[in-house]
Parts: sequence; C-alpha cells; structure tokens
Amino acid sequence: MTTVDYPPFNFIDSTGRISGFNIDLVRAICDELAVTAMCQVEARPWNELLPTLENGEAEAIIAGLRPTAALRQKLAFTTPYMRLPARFVTLKETPLTEPLADTLEKKTVGVVAGSVHQVIFADYFPKGHWVGYPSRDLMLKDLQAKKIDAVFGDGSDLSFWIGSIESGNCCAFVGGPYIAPQFLGDGMTIATTRKNSELIDAFNFALKAMEEKGTTSELYLRYFPVDFY
Repeated sequence: MTTVDYPPFNFIDSTGRISGFNIDLVRAICDELAVTAMCQVEARPWNELLPTLENGEAEAIIAGLRPTAALRQKLAFTTPYMRLPARFVTLKETPLTEPLADTLEKKTVGVVAGSVHQVIFADYFPKGHWVGYPSRDLMLKDLQAKKIDAVFGDGSDLSFWIGSIESGNCCAFVGGPYIAPQFLGDGMTIATTRKNSELIDAFNFALKAMEEKGTTSELYLRYFPVDFY
C-alpha cells in the first residue's frame, strides 16, 4: 500500500494511474523476486494504512512511514532505500566557501520557520545566522532577489526547484549533504507486520541486488534529475 499525495514518490499521473518512485521501486522488487504476478499496489488515505496492514488486507506499506520506536514494537522495517538529506542552495554566482562553519557566521541563511531544518541548522552551525520564513516560496524568492545568501532545507524538494522553470537556472547545491539521522530519521523504508517479517528479508535481498545491478540508481535519476546527494 501507498498514498497518492507525496510526489514524486507516490501520485496519480495524467492518465489516472498511480505512479512515482515508490511504485516503480515496488514493481522492480517484485520483478527481482519473480513474484510480479502476485504483486499488487493499492493506494489508501494515510490514516487507513496502518489499520489495513494490521487487519491483514495488505502485506506491506511503502509511503514514507517513519520507523519510530513505538512502531518498531509492532512493525518490521527494511533497511533504508533512500535518505532525504538537508542541503544548502545558493545563487550560482555567489556560492558559499569552505569551511562553511566559518563562512556562515558572515552570511544570512533562510530556513522555513519551525521546521526540522531550522533545528538542524541551529545545531550544526550554532554561530550561523538564519532567518525563519513562513513558507518555502517566500524564502526562495528572497534568495533569487539576493536578500539572503543561501537557503537550507529538504534536498529532494530543493532539487526539484533547482531544475524547475521557476528557478530560472539561478541556483545550485553547495556543501552537504547532511543526513542528520538524529533529526531526519533512518530514511525511507518498507514496513510489514511482525508476523510477516520474513518479507523483510526478501525485500532487503531484492533491494541489495537492485543496488548492485544499478536498478535503483536508474529509478533515482528518472525521478530526481538534479542529484540531491
């Protein structure tokens, strides 16, 4: 199971079909395990995922479900198939120079106020100067207008903006990536119930085989043409 409200991982495409990185990853896993004929992907609202898994109507969830300590008590999770790092973005004409810890004392960095990325920046760069924005769009407009020197946020989201018409080819990643598992978690995984935990071994086997064959990298580049690592 997955949802349809988290592009490019899971969404409904122009033909009305469920699509996205997670969907293609599941299909590749099923192909690797030679179980394509048995493999079915179904979309459900987020609040229905866990109940549907627990009552046995589905065998696994691939929807960015975070493996918290509480969930690990009743669910089993694969190894991460993707991590979503924090990244800095600047105008191409004014990149930040290394070491960033020193440079950021003299620069102004935009973050979304109250976000986990604000917390990461304050923790990793205690002497850095940041400005909190109520929205991502306002923050990025100020970067383009040269009102701030950089932004710090979700790498996957920023990669789409960098490659979009909206950005006008203005900007690029600098420094990083910052995986920050203590703030961002262990990464994206597939979850099953503990009674179906043997599926985890199968999924992990497939994920490793796909990584070695380059299948996962091909899927990544299909959906993330601007590399956020």
